[in-house]
Amino acid sequence: MYLVVINRILILTQKSPNAKQLFSETKDSQDDSVSQLLNTTIVAINLTKDLVPIALAKGILGTVASILIVAQSVIKNRSDFQAMVDMCETIREILERTTKDATATDLRGNLGHALSQLNKSVNRIYSEAASKKEQGFWRRIFFVSNDRDRIAGWEKDLDRVLLLFNSETIAGIAITVGQLALGQSNVNVTNVIKYDCPVLPPRPSMFYGRQDLVAELTDLVVNDEHLALIGPGGMGKSSLAKAILNEPHVTKKFGDRRFFVTYDGLDPSTITFEAFMTRFAAALGIELAGADPKRQISSFLSSARAIVVLDNAETFEEADASSALSDIPPAIADIADIPGIILILTSRSRRNAPNVPWITKDIPPLDSSSAREAFFRIYRPASHSNAEEEEITNLLKELEFHPLSINLLANAAQQNGWSPAMLLETWKDQHSAVLDHGKGKLQSLSVTMQLSLNSPTVQKLGEDVRRILAVIAFLPQGLDGKLASGLLPSLPQVGAICNVLCMQSLVYRQDNFIKMLSPIRHFVRDSLPKPDSTSLREIRAFYYRTVRWSAARNSHADIIISDHLNIEHVIAYYLAHISDGAAEETYRACSQFLDRLELHLPRPTTLAPAIFNIAENSSTCMPKADCLWQLSWLYFTLYQYAEGMKPLRAAEALYLTVGKHDNVAQCVTACSDIYRAQGCFLQSQQVLEAFQRCDSWKHLSKSTQAEAWFYLDRARVYTFTASADELYLNSMDDHVWGLESKIWHWRAKFYYGGDIVQANSRLEDLVLQCAGTGHLVARTKALLGLAEIAFCDGRLTEAMDILHKITMSEGQSSGEVLWYTVEKAVVASKQGNCDLARELIHQSFGSFEVFALRSAHTFLHASYASACIELTAGEYDKAKSHFNVMIEGCDMQGELWYKAYGFRGLGEVAFVHGEFPLATQCFAETWALCTEMGVPPCNLYSCDPFDVLPERFKGWALFLEGL
Repeated sequence: MYLVVINRILILTQKSPNAKQLFSETKDSQDDSVSQLLNTTIVAINLTKDLVPIALAKGILGTVASILIVAQSVIKNRSDFQAMVDMCETIREILERTTKDATATDLRGNLGHALSQLNKSVNRIYSEAASKKEQGFWRRIFFVSNDRDRIAGWEKDLDRVLLLFNSETIAGIAITVGQLALGQSNVNVTNVIKYDCPVLPPRPSMFYGRQDLVAELTDLVVNDEHLALIGPGGMGKSSLAKAILNEPHVTKKFGDRRFFVTYDGLDPSTITFEAFMTRFAAALGIELAGADPKRQISSFLSSARAIVVLDNAETFEEADASSALSDIPPAIADIADIPGIILILTSRSRRNAPNVPWITKDIPPLDSSSAREAFFRIYRPASHSNAEEEEITNLLKELEFHPLSINLLANAAQQNGWSPAMLLETWKDQHSAVLDHGKGKLQSLSVTMQLSLNSPTVQKLGEDVRRILAVIAFLPQGLDGKLASGLLPSLPQVGAICNVLCMQSLVYRQDNFIKMLSPIRHFVRDSLPKPDSTSLREIRAFYYRTVRWSAARNSHADIIISDHLNIEHVIAYYLAHISDGAAEETYRACSQFLDRLELHLPRPTTLAPAIFNIAENSSTCMPKADCLWQLSWLYFTLYQYAEGMKPLRAAEALYLTVGKHDNVAQCVTACSDIYRAQGCFLQSQQVLEAFQRCDSWKHLSKSTQAEAWFYLDRARVYTFTASADELYLNSMDDHVWGLESKIWHWRAKFYYGGDIVQANSRLEDLVLQCAGTGHLVARTKALLGLAEIAFCDGRLTEAMDILHKITMSEGQSSGEVLWYTVEKAVVASKQGNCDLARELIHQSFGSFEVFALRSAHTFLHASYASACIELTAGEYDKAKSHFNVMIEGCDMQGELWYKAYGFRGLGEVAFVHGEFPLATQCFAETWALCTEMGVPPCNLYSCDPFDVLPERFKGWALFLEGL
């Protein structure tokens, strides 16, 4: 009922002819009209706020209403604000629509991330507006011309975020603010997505004779039919699909939600479900991370009607990988079942996904007139007789009017300057090969390819042309033009040959790579010899050497980033074709490549099946285990913890098989630390305690035992199952772990209520020891302990100075700097400077132009600090909003620790408002999470002094007293 009232109010206000006439009369009447619109929009937003079910959406609407209220009260030239009013109304409509039937589960995907982005933008605008109002600047600013610039900036900010809703309703929860972002922190990212608006391919410029077919197919898709466009390679299926996407009726119906997903460049023999989904998501403008990619893509597509082209579908329809065969067809069927989603599939194969009501269309060749028009649009001889034109028409007929063949033949004739007679003579010499119906997918390209290859400019380059074509077809990204001479040193003419191949339209350049169109690549693979052994050895040597030398960020690391798909393909090829001469270096390259991906370009890899398929024997168990170990760490870097545990456990078993007990211990400690990072302290502790009782323990080196003890105490410090005097004693004398153990020992003594002066003195001594050893990580941990002590002792300026010293220290990563900047904000808040605290928080968020996956934990950290700052400032509604957003983020990642903090914070807000039953419910949830973590409720904050709430919030303490 309320929604009907809202819509009627808006229709009367915005669409009335009288209102529009009044608006155009004078400046004063314009301002009056905008004032009326402001009033109406504020009412509508407040009504909608009461109806939407999601707390974050309620907070956004409340902030939007506050922005309009500020405008209503202080802006002189209100007509300049009309676009902002319209955008605020658009926000209201979007939130009403997208959250109508939303649940907490929905917030784990696209909706959650889009809401978080929008929340950030409207809060920034409100903070600016309110700040200027408080400073008395509004009346001055909005009388001058640059008021429009300020408003225009806000409009641009909102327009960017609204695009996310209207174009994509993009992915991932707000977790990506600090981390997206593939990729990443100490938490489990299950659904993080980074948005990059995709570019739709234009209507092909060389497109003839398809008008009736385009009209027929357009009518089908506009009437919600799924299409399968079938035909041999080069028949124009992709061009046809692009033309349909750009038809006015399709544009009108689907707007900017028209997507083109190409599977060109993927190998059917190695493609996985993960690779299929990653390519799908990239075309939508999103990047996947975490489990269940189908759910993320489906959630994105469900937000509004869309049309999606799956181009070169034979790549996955003929896939050999078991995961692709079993998982891709059902995923396509599920996506096709989403209301409002239309699929167009282009394929050489008829093995289209079952359970989809495809309308299959065999794409015919061009008609004679269109083929001739297309040919002579490219080939423009100085003159030709009618007889020659007729003979060329017959030649095109012999080509079966195959579009790509016509294009290639025309380019060969034009570039070589053949006269019609020369063209026809060349054709006659190759006539026996025309339309050779032999084996292979693209028989109709044979003659055209031979004509191009036999052109004088190609022929004079010799057999090296075919070697290079075979290499380009072999590499999924094509040949890196910058590295060509290094990759193929036995082919000194590689640059010149590639130039000729580009001229003949056999290859093309894109982003420094020399690539082939998919039909040509398949022809080369099917009809020409495979890459010769010399070329393969040279490519392998170059890429393996690059992998070996790319541990640091240098020119070799840049090649890892640019050529990563090629390197991955070469490694996969040699893993599948292992030989005694290349086995050892291939296993080593595989392990190192996974490590370099983790360092320089964290992303999912297609190497997992090949690694698991390595045959296990006495010579392969160890290198296979190393590959599995690195694979697990790549998953952990992407916060795909469940996926990472599988190779980690497999590596542990193999290390145990070969008696590498220290490596077994590394696997166990890694598993334990993953549990600790998620707040599962009890589980983390149990894993290592069980390991100490197994047979491997007695075989470990002293240093490895010390490492295991160190990580055990990293968990035990939170569970309070040992005294502070016991913690870190077993690792304190080790030459590797001793210094960090001493630092954590004295920090633990402080956490457990020990002598603060003594702890401070010992940590100061340890800082000096760190300076002498150059141990930067240990120094940072010691300084942080000193900052915590100063903070708790009331020496806030000193705490701020220490934190600043940490952020300015050499070797700090950007993520670490952001983390300690948040701690500085907490100190500023306790100093009573909430404005500075908010500015520091803003800095921590503002450093991410696009939210990186690695910063998810930093985002939770900053969100909690923001909530505490607003709580301290008495801004309880804002604090509540931050706590709710943080809890939703924790649910996405399986994070228990900050979730407990969030519920305690909500309980204190409820307690302040006198909502005691709600407060009790929140505190009970906090207590339950403490039990799950293995943390005594009374010690919830003992190990995190910066996270303690101000003493005036006593609800939690009273709750514990009443238990």
